[in-house]
Amino acid sequence: MRKKMTIIGAGNVGATAAHWAASRGIADVVLLDVVEGVPQGKALDLSQAGPVDGFSVSLTGSNDFADSAGSDVVIITAGLARKPGMSRDDLLAKNVAIVKSCAEQAAKHSPEAVLIVVTNPIDAMVYTAFKVSGFPKNRVIGMAGVLDSARYRTFLAQALGVAPRDVNALVMGIHGDNMLPLVRLANVAGVPVSALLSEEELAAIVKRTQHGGAEIVNHLKTGSAFYTPGLAAVEMAEAVLADSKRVLPCAAYLEGEFGFSGCFLGVPVVIGASGVERILEFPLTDEEKAAMAESEVAVRKQMAATGL
Repeated sequence: MRKKMTIIGAGNVGATAAHWAASRGIADVVLLDVVEGVPQGKALDLSQAGPVDGFSVSLTGSNDFADSAGSDVVIITAGLARKPGMSRDDLLAKNVAIVKSCAEQAAKHSPEAVLIVVTNPIDAMVYTAFKVSGFPKNRVIGMAGVLDSARYRTFLAQALGVAPRDVNALVMGIHGDNMLPLVRLANVAGVPVSALLSEEELAAIVKRTQHGGAEIVNHLKTGSAFYTPGLAAVEMAEAVLADSKRVLPCAAYLEGEFGFSGCFLGVPVVIGASGVERILEFPLTDEEKAAMAESEVAVRKQMAATGL
C-alpha cells in the first residue's frame, strides 16, 4: 500500500508541494482547502499530468478533513502570505488561528502522522501546532532550514560559478532576519568557501540569505516564494515516508541542545519514519552562540504572542 500525505492549503505553496510530491511519486496526495472547488480543480489538473510525467499516485482535492484520515505525513501550508513591507511577524496573529485549527483537525484524523509546518512565521507556527496537536516533539517539525540553506547554497554557487549541488552549507536559527548562515562550515566538495571568496563577498551572501524571502516578495508584489518552499517541505516529507535518515536543517523542539530549551529553532536533524530521530549537536563558536541567542529571543517573543 502506498503512503498517504495530506497538504493543507491549496495556495501557491500547497499546490506546488503537491506538484513536487506527485512528480516524485512519494505518496498519494490529498490537497485540502476551505475554498470550495480550488483543491478539487488543482488536484484534477495535476492528476492529468500523470500520463505525461509518468507518475501514478492518486491526487484528491477536498474541503473535508475526513478525507485526510490516516495520513502518514501532514504538511500545513495554510495561512496568509507576505506582501511588500510586511515582516513574517506581521502574519502571526492571523495565521496562529489558522494553524491551530489545521493542527487540531490533523491530530483528530491522522493521530500517528508527522506534522510539517510551512506557514509563517514558521518558528511560532510549528510551536502552535506542537501545543495544539499534543503530538510528541519528534513528530512536529518546521520547514525553514532546508529553504534557507537552499538559498544560501544557490548564492554561493552563483558567486563561485559551480554546480549548486556541490555546495554544502547550513543555515541555523530562526527563519527570519536573525538566521545564522554558517560560513566556517560551508564548502564546495570539501573545499572551504572561505578559501575561495573574500570576507566581503561572504558577508554580502550571508546578508542576502537572511533577507532572501523579502527579496522575492519585493519582486512578486502580491505574494511570496512558493517553488522552493514547496519542494523543501516535500524533501522533508519524503525523508519521513522513505525512512531515509536524511540530515536536514529543520525547526526542531530543543531540550538542552546547543544550550536552548523549550522552543523550536533551526538545527541539523536526522529525519526518518518517526520524524526527528535525533539532533546533530556540535560545538559553536562564541559568535555563532550569540547569533543563536538572538534567534531564541526573537522566537520567544513570537511564542508569547501566540497566547499558548
